[in-house]
Amino acid sequence: MKRQKVTFVFESTEAGEVLLSGDFNNWSPKAHPMKNDGNGRWKRTMMIPQGKCEYKFLVDGQWKMDPRNDQICPNHFGTYNSVLNLNLK
Repeated sequence: MKRQKVTFVFESTEAGEVLLSGDFNNWSPKAHPMKNDGNGRWKRTMMIPQGKCEYKFLVDGQWKMDPRNDQICPNHFGTYNSVLNLNLK
């Protein structure tokens, strides 16, 4: 399956820890910690399989959607996940 490089970004100067979690890592909250650039921009670059990808950020123990992405879908917890649709050629 083809993969595409995606850089996830979450901006927060107050956060002490930001973790990236989604269907690409079986929603493991500890699998992909993000790095702070020192200015409150948390980043993580990953190779994501093509197709639909659902994800969220775990910010100091609280689940957060991606404020930079307006594509969302409901999840089975009664909240929403952020969505990426990667269609590779």
